[in-house]
Amino acid sequence: MKHIVLLLACLASMSVSVQAGELYRWVDSSGKVYYGDVLPAGAMQVEVKKFPKDTTSNEYLPYETLRAQQNFPVTLYVGDGCGEPCTHARGLLNKRGVPFSEKVLKTKSEIDAFQKLSGSTSAPTLQVGKTYLNGFLESAWNNELDIAGYPKTASYRQRIAQPEPSNPEAPETPPAEGQSSEDQTSPPEPAEQ
Repeated sequence: MKHIVLLLACLASMSVSVQAGELYRWVDSSGKVYYGDVLPAGAMQVEVKKFPKDTTSNEYLPYETLRAQQNFPVTLYVGDGCGEPCTHARGLLNKRGVPFSEKVLKTKSEIDAFQKLSGSTSAPTLQVGKTYLNGFLESAWNNELDIAGYPKTASYRQRIAQPEPSNPEAPETPPAEGQSSEDQTSPPEPAEQ
C-alpha cells in the first residue's frame, strides 16, 4: 500500500511540473542537444521554449466544429449598450456551439476601422470567414453558419463545459476633463430587425 501511495505522489508531482508550460533546450559540453523540463547544472546554450497556458480550449469541440472554425472563424462585433439584439446574437452562437471572438467597438477609430472593413456601423454584426452580416436576423445568421459547416446545436460536451455567461457591457464612463459629453463618440446603433 505504501508503494502505491509513493507511486501516486511521484506521478502527481511529475504531472504538475509538466503542466508548467516551459521546456528547455540545451547543448552539453560534447555538443549534443537535449530537451527537458529540468535544466542540468552544466548546460550551455540554453533556450527556453514556452507553450501557451491554454492548450485545451478546443478540447470539447467536435471535429466538424474545429474544421468550420479553421476555415470560417466567427467574430461578433458589438457596441457599448447594444442591449437585446447583442444578447440574442450571443445566445444563438452559444446555442449552436459556435466558438467565436467578440469585439466591443468603443472608440471612434475602432468604429471607423470597422466601417471600412465591413461597410456597416450597425451592431451586432457577425463575421463568418470573410462574410459580414449586419444586424441580428436569426434566419440569415443560421443560414451563413450552416453554409460554413457549423453544427446546428452544441454538443453535449460543449454544453456542460461552457462557463457561466458574463455581462460584457461596461458601465458608461464620464467624459474626461475638459471634454463635454457631446465630444465623446457614440457606439454603433443596434440594427433594426
